Amino acid sequence: MSQLLLPRLTNRQWATALVIAFADFCSAVCISLQAPFYPAEAERKGATASQYGFVFGCYELTVFLTSPLFGKYLAKLIPKFMLNGGLVVTGVCSILFGVLDKVNDTTAFIGLSFAVRVIEALGSAAFLTAAFAIVAAEFPNSIATTFACLETFFGLGLIVGPTLGGFLFQVGGYMLPFSVLGVLLIAAALFTYAVLPSTDHCDPPPTGGILRILRIPSILLASFTVFSASTSIGFLSATLEPHLRQFDLMPVTMGLMFVIEGGIYAVTAPLWGYLCDRKVQPKIITLMGALFIVFGFLLIGPAPFIPLETSLNLAITGLVIMGFGVGAELVSGFISALQEATFHGFPNNLSTYGLVSGLWTSTFALGAFVGPSIAGILFDHVGFRYSTLFVITTNALLAVLVVFFLCCQRRLSPGILAVPEQYQTANYSTLVGEDYATGEERNNSKTNRDKMVSSLKDGIANPEWVTSEHSI
Repeated sequence: MSQLLLPRLTNRQWATALVIAFADFCSAVCISLQAPFYPAEAERKGATASQYGFVFGCYELTVFLTSPLFGKYLAKLIPKFMLNGGLVVTGVCSILFGVLDKVNDTTAFIGLSFAVRVIEALGSAAFLTAAFAIVAAEFPNSIATTFACLETFFGLGLIVGPTLGGFLFQVGGYMLPFSVLGVLLIAAALFTYAVLPSTDHCDPPPTGGILRILRIPSILLASFTVFSASTSIGFLSATLEPHLRQFDLMPVTMGLMFVIEGGIYAVTAPLWGYLCDRKVQPKIITLMGALFIVFGFLLIGPAPFIPLETSLNLAITGLVIMGFGVGAELVSGFISALQEATFHGFPNNLSTYGLVSGLWTSTFALGAFVGPSIAGILFDHVGFRYSTLFVITTNALLAVLVVFFLCCQRRLSPGILAVPEQYQTANYSTLVGEDYATGEERNNSKTNRDKMVSSLKDGIANPEWVTSEHSI
């Protein structure tokens, strides 16, 4: 099975995959580390769930606002420099966040938490945007599979973060988890500088940038897909610990509860990527993911209209189901956005990869901001069980929109599940100096694509192609 999922890589690609995987891992640890113990620490300082919910959320809001800018100017800033700089900034801020427990005043504690997290988020936005763009540039023939396999390390970070955070907090108090993470991130920057190959491409930014790409309805759908998944993750980061506090779990055990969703995501992400690359069009994967998350959140609470009492076993079952959905939505959202951007006239080069990467990172961050922020407010006013209706409704709406898109495609042709053979072998490599295919393969790919676009403009629809690439 592993041979089917993993493409054959060159030495350069192995080096790239190794450092990006480490960066993904550290990023996820940074996001999830404080979830098991920061809410309780903030409450001891006198903060409310709404206040510390926004501390979780401000990190993601900053990433949301800055990622498109990093993505737009990625080629000019040099991806490797952006990746290294982001890791260093994030590591230093993590260490600074660890000394905030020395601040006893509630307003000062929350204010400094905001300030440090905002600066930390700038570093995170830089290295995440650079990482995703480098993946698209270096693995042109298996973007979905490679992206998903690397996202496995993001899932592992979601696992290790809460567990490691809970353990280190139990052993050494508030400061120790953040100090260890900061050292790891700075070490990751040094490792990246030494190992990551240079990617010095000089592609100009696409005309129109982010506003042009957001005019494409199918890319808006892909963005909403990523938003829905990250909202679900962020929602639980702020409220799962208060919700499960009734069971009097030890810090390490509480950390393990945060492991479940990330663990399932890590295990299933490569499979979703393989399906997107070879078997099923991304919108089908998105629909499956939305339904998984809806059913998962129906059980975690459980939802108020389900006549069952809250139980640990029921919550664990819901978290497992949710993990399947998160992996499906995140992987399919990225691949769908990249496919649609290149189809709608954006060049297959590093600038477009940076633009799509920035959009994905930004949309993920928006959901991760909205999730904990809304979760904190709802938790304060209506409790956890009624709060879950927000996530359930969001993902149910996504499922309806995907069905609508698929029905419109089905009117063109019934073969919506298949990915055409010429698309499976399409080559995305047009970067100067990067030959991932023979000249004949590149020429054939370009010729086929030009013919398809010409046929569409003339009103001559090839049903097999239209159903997997043409969007409304």
